Amino acid sequence: MNEEMLNISVQQSKLLSSALRVKIMKHLLDSPKTSKQVADLLGESGGNVHYHIKKLYDGGLLEMVEEKKNGGVIEKYYQSKSKWFNTEGAEIIDPVLSDQYESADATKLSIRMELTEVQKKEMTSEFRSFLERWVNKSTAVRNEDTQEFSIGIKIISVEPKQEGKG
Repeated sequence: MNEEMLNISVQQSKLLSSALRVKIMKHLLDSPKTSKQVADLLGESGGNVHYHIKKLYDGGLLEMVEEKKNGGVIEKYYQSKSKWFNTEGAEIIDPVLSDQYESADATKLSIRMELTEVQKKEMTSEFRSFLERWVNKSTAVRNEDTQEFSIGIKIISVEPKQEGKG
């Protein structure tokens, strides 16, 4: 599994705006699995998980790494192309994170600080680890009392982008 950030389109990123799809991707990080295997791990119906895996595969976020014939059934094994994805563009990736979205429950945190490039990389790495821990915690618990939240972290330079520079 690729640890590098995979650049994806806004359309591809919208495929990840579902907690269930993030859970599916988590289970397909380290080893390829079938839709049924993922469904069993998540306690979800096979048809539901198959639908979401097909969407993720068709969207280019998963790869099919193996097909095995098991009796009269062909089992397809999928794996995530990456653990981390980066989307470029001005379009809002997850509309829930827009300031205009009227949520029943929201917490906003914001701060400015001066960082060296090394510190920025360290902070990014720590945020990734933090989010991974929470994805693992949320995936481990299946409870009727859960509510889906969208979490977005931006580390943005206050320097405006220069014309002609990427």
